[in-house]
Amino acid sequence: MEIKTVEWKEGAVAIIDQTLLPRKYLIRKLTSREEVWEAIKKLRVRGAPAIGIAAAMGLAAEMAKSGAQKFDAFYRELEEVSDYLATSRPTAVNLFWALERMKKSARANRDKPIEELKEILIKEAIAILEEDRAMCRAIGEAGVSLIKEGASILTHCNAGGLATSGFGTALAPIYVAREKVKKIKVFADETRPLLQGARLTVWELTRMGVDVTLICDNMAALVMKEGKIDLVITGADRVAANGDAANKIGTYGVAILAKAHGIPFYMAWPASTLDLSLSSGKEIPIEERGKEELINFGGSPVAPENAHAYCPAFDVTPHQLITAFITDRGLIYPPFEEKLKEFTSATPA
Repeated sequence: MEIKTVEWKEGAVAIIDQTLLPRKYLIRKLTSREEVWEAIKKLRVRGAPAIGIAAAMGLAAEMAKSGAQKFDAFYRELEEVSDYLATSRPTAVNLFWALERMKKSARANRDKPIEELKEILIKEAIAILEEDRAMCRAIGEAGVSLIKEGASILTHCNAGGLATSGFGTALAPIYVAREKVKKIKVFADETRPLLQGARLTVWELTRMGVDVTLICDNMAALVMKEGKIDLVITGADRVAANGDAANKIGTYGVAILAKAHGIPFYMAWPASTLDLSLSSGKEIPIEERGKEELINFGGSPVAPENAHAYCPAFDVTPHQLITAFITDRGLIYPPFEEKLKEFTSATPA
């Protein structure tokens, strides 16, 4: 039940172009820093883990072309490429984590010949992908106990295989539940303005044989009131030290609705999503997208061209609204600040 969202292929980064789904399935090969930056910025590849993997591979691909002969010159170029890729999107911490890991690997091998160092960077990027696959599987195993036979789950945006190396975070427990032959049902919010829930999550779950029903974002309260939802599972793009968590815009509203209806609200993420350098969600940078994404869809206007528009890509769910985190190292329940410190101390450097 894996989707090959991002891969290393013939010296390039191969991605599924998610801007074309569900109309068209296309593998796009990225061979330059500019192409990788554009793919991340334009959401051809998206989802915090997948962005980190693509950036790491993009950095390795670009550095493989370097003509530098000495480490200092090579490393200056690596930093330049890394800094450039880091400007693509500001909210998902995995992007910065993966780039820093690549730089750390280069520094640790500074005495190696440059050609050997290039191969080391490629192997490091592939290792990030392989570790993500293992982490996502572990998230699925950790979260499956929360899903009872016959359960109905609401999810928001896409935190499945398309957002990771191929297995997912929020959808991982759902996939593991399916493997264990549990009868389950999923409701997927459409996720305006770019409809990642409709275009990607429904496409992915349908492809995997999961019973999924699409709803508009503004239907979530009603289906909860009607008793159709047993639990909510979403992903997360950055988690602060106190447990506040950023995720796709609309997640905060879903958490409020879940609280009002007494429904457990879970967020699933791997270790690389935790950012203890930020004390609370107030410090998480929130990306604002261009108004064209809101006033147009599929090339057609849905509002006057001169309309004012506000288009934050993420919001922050306060930790008080979160029942637990589903991670690759198990379930984390409140008090989050204390438990997240313990989580970090148990995470390999």
